[in-house]
Amino acid sequence: MSLPSERGAEVGRRIGVGLMYGLWKPRVLGAWRMPASGPAILAVNHSHNIDGPMVMGVSPRPTHFLIKKEAFVGPLGTFLTGIGQLKVDRASADRTAITDALGVLSDGGVLGIFPEGTRGEGDFASLRAGLAYFAVRSGAPIVPVAVLGSSGRPGRLIKGLPPMRSRVDVVFGDPFEAGDGSGRRTRAALDEATERIQKQLTSHLENARRLTGR
Repeated sequence: MSLPSERGAEVGRRIGVGLMYGLWKPRVLGAWRMPASGPAILAVNHSHNIDGPMVMGVSPRPTHFLIKKEAFVGPLGTFLTGIGQLKVDRASADRTAITDALGVLSDGGVLGIFPEGTRGEGDFASLRAGLAYFAVRSGAPIVPVAVLGSSGRPGRLIKGLPPMRSRVDVVFGDPFEAGDGSGRRTRAALDEATERIQKQLTSHLENARRLTGR
């Protein structure tokens, strides 16, 4: 199996950090909480299109995000593949995406996931089971990440984007284990893991909002 390019993801990180700091004013809090090595899963709330590029740019380590296949069109698709991002079909059990994602983790890399499955309120109110599956199957710790201030407000230059040069906060939380230590991968175990994850992510988001005043 050909793993997504780690070098490509590092190039993506450098492009992302230049772009994000050029267009907005990211304020990154708690990045030191990210494990310095070994597998990790970034669980990111998702309220806007810039959330992925923002986290990709400010993360201390190269990150391979699972991105909907609809984004992989033409030159953009070639670019996303080149910077180590993973294409996923959200309408089915995408075995290729699952294999690629587990490959990233087994190789000690960082996997980025929007656990809500799609862009929404960004409040972790509804989680899909994919995050629990990857965490339990790989044993990788989950690092909650809250992106605040990315949703569009008055004064924006492009519809739906934050106003240029406005502040966007990215808050990293403490890593945690999703499983109960038993190694079970049954549907019941994944449901229990999803509940644990939701509590942790919601708590982190509340703390991040208090911390940033968002």
